[in-house]
Amino acid sequence: MSIGSDYAQPVTVNGYTCKNCTDVDYAKKHIDPAHPKSGPYNVNAADDPSRQNAVQFGGNLSASNTGTSSSTQTTQQQSAVGQSLNITA
Repeated sequence: MSIGSDYAQPVTVNGYTCKNCTDVDYAKKHIDPAHPKSGPYNVNAADDPSRQNAVQFGGNLSASNTGTSSSTQTTQQQSAVGQSLNITA
């Protein structure tokens, strides 16, 4: 008979899904068990290497990487008005 280290069913503590008692201890301290290096309330999230962007966009979507505001994107779209023609009816 072996003793499992994970719960049979995940439990939720302070809004975090926990799979074992270590995750529960982190969640009780308001630390995300998926990113414990981020600290309580994700105070150190900018320094946490596990919170890197999973996808890097290129081309026209590269503005999405930098967090360009929607007002900047709207200005870019307005300057492009009339440069394309939709011929489907």
